Amino acid sequence: MPSSDSPLRRSWRSLTEFAPHGHAHWIALRAGVSFGVPLLLLWAIDRLDLALPATFGAFTALYGRANAYRSRAAMQTSAAMVLVAAVALGTTLAAAEVGPWVLALALTAAAALATLASIAWSWHPPGALFPVFAVGATSSTGAAASEVLPHVAVAAATAVLALVVGTLGALTPSRRRPRSAWDAPLHRALHGPCTLEEVARVALVVGAAGAFAVALDLGHAYWAAVGGAAVASGPSTGHQVLRGLHRAVGTTVGVVVAGGLLALEPNPLATILVVIVLQVIAELLVGRNYAVALVAITPCALLMVSLGSDAPASTLVFDRVVDTVLGVLVGLAIVLGWDRWFTARRRGSR
Repeated sequence: MPSSDSPLRRSWRSLTEFAPHGHAHWIALRAGVSFGVPLLLLWAIDRLDLALPATFGAFTALYGRANAYRSRAAMQTSAAMVLVAAVALGTTLAAAEVGPWVLALALTAAAALATLASIAWSWHPPGALFPVFAVGATSSTGAAASEVLPHVAVAAATAVLALVVGTLGALTPSRRRPRSAWDAPLHRALHGPCTLEEVARVALVVGAAGAFAVALDLGHAYWAAVGGAAVASGPSTGHQVLRGLHRAVGTTVGVVVAGGLLALEPNPLATILVVIVLQVIAELLVGRNYAVALVAITPCALLMVSLGSDAPASTLVFDRVVDTVLGVLVGLAIVLGWDRWFTARRRGSR
């Protein structure tokens, strides 16, 4: 009989228990507006080819869910700059028609820089998942060189909208407080004792996951990198292991939901409306149970990708499961090995 606090029981509890609500309805509302307004506008002007960059700019709204207005504004501003830069990088790679190994290298670099920014500005959610996703997804759009600037402009515009939606309360009067230079957090992070170790670990996870997917000639290899980034984001090895478990289980169930939705072959407007609803549901759940939230996040992501992809629904669903599980497994192997190696080194140096 396993003990009452065995790893198996802890894993089961983490998959089935729900954290407190935490006023998530306001967070979900901000996300719904930030995602819905740009996508509906693009549908109205018949420019859904710009849906992906608009979506990644709107991801700005997902940061700082529990922060006060002013601290949220600083966090979201830093996240917006990184997300727009990720869209610029991914679209440029698409225009240059780079090979899969160059893309894997680009994803590794993006993961390292995003992790540094996450540490510096204390992102919540932490880590490089969204920027890595942005680089990978926009690199597969087939954009021409002339389309790079419009893609970046749309991403920037939606990021600004998300900032406005998230920081309206900051316009209210408040006491004056000393202001530091905008890049002061970055300088502090660069001099932190564990920053470079964390950046190197995340870059290794994302690079290895992407490289394995490319070597195995898997479709949508960047999803493996995203799965690895999800595992590598967390305050401790135990948290990262549980996050990887949630990612694998939630994604597997989520692709069943996605498969059913994609089989209905919804028109673009219906797809957008479902994406908005799923994004709201995801924000209601992600702070309470990550695995259950992924049941909404996964079909939301697949529907968004389907707006700019001609790939059959079955291909999208299959690639999502295989690449995600591969990325999670690679990520778990590296974070566990990394923790064991550094723990042994620290003990040996005493």
